[in-house]
Amino acid sequence: MLRSGLCLSRLGSVTTRSGGLSPCLDHSAARVNSTQRTKSRPNQDILQIQCKQNYTAWTNPRMPYRSIRSYQGPLKAVVFDWGGTVVDSGVMGPAITFVRIFKEEGIDITDDEARGPMGTHKRVHIQKVLQNNAVLERWLNQHGREPTDEDIDRMYHRFIPVQLEVLKDYCSMITGAAEAVKVLRNEYNLKIGSSTGWSSEIVNEIKPIAAAAGYVPDCYVAADEVPQARPLPYMVWLNAIRMDIHPLESIIKVDDTFDGIREGTSAGCWTVGVAKYGNYVAATEDQISRMNPREYERKLQHAYDVLSDAGSHYVVDSVSDLPGVVEDINQKLARGERP
Repeated sequence: MLRSGLCLSRLGSVTTRSGGLSPCLDHSAARVNSTQRTKSRPNQDILQIQCKQNYTAWTNPRMPYRSIRSYQGPLKAVVFDWGGTVVDSGVMGPAITFVRIFKEEGIDITDDEARGPMGTHKRVHIQKVLQNNAVLERWLNQHGREPTDEDIDRMYHRFIPVQLEVLKDYCSMITGAAEAVKVLRNEYNLKIGSSTGWSSEIVNEIKPIAAAAGYVPDCYVAADEVPQARPLPYMVWLNAIRMDIHPLESIIKVDDTFDGIREGTSAGCWTVGVAKYGNYVAATEDQISRMNPREYERKLQHAYDVLSDAGSHYVVDSVSDLPGVVEDINQKLARGERP
């Protein structure tokens, strides 16, 4: 079959206006009749190329139909983020830690700069902050050179002890989170998983604190347990394996950050963004209660916008709103819908 127009394939052949036949390797492979130009585009050659492409569809007369499996059962599990989702309203602990470790390097960063890559593995987070043009300029002024891998490793190794020191002041359960998890377990028979940008060392410190407040997930996965953390899907998949949950569309991923939502969509599950107590409102519960209503509304809407843009299937104020979301997703699954 012959078609007119540019050949976008590296296969086949090209017929030029002069009648010659040459292999079609790329756009530059065609000969150009340089004498023919248009008045509107005097400096551009006109290519009239015919590419021959053969399309052969796979067929088998013994298989005229193909069956497609569609899961129509209920949800089986929810994988929660930690900071800004179930603990530490405003994600204050990590933000304060990043500001401190950059200060130790002679670099002042703002709260917004510290929060930009929130949700990623903390080493990646440091690397991304250093890629911020304003932060990089300050680094160059202070150190006279660009940051190296050794600099990033040193700052990451400092992050863990500083975060552990800060953690004791910013590890309280977010209001309503533990109660909502009980509802999900008892009324919807859901398993509870967890993923985080924290390392295993930090997760092990927060486990007993959360347990004392009534929050004990069935599975814990930290960023250093997988080849790459968010926004790649490996922590969600490892949760599914450890909790023996399948298919992936029977899982909800709940998070307060852009990369945390992308982790869930990449994994193939439903995603719910939580806005009120997360990274983008960036306030403790006490600060929220005292916040100017216009400022609060502006920050909350910003959080909704970021999480929606990340690809969230749903965005809600907090984990307390999840039972209604579970009901809606279960209805969609019963109709054969997928994330």
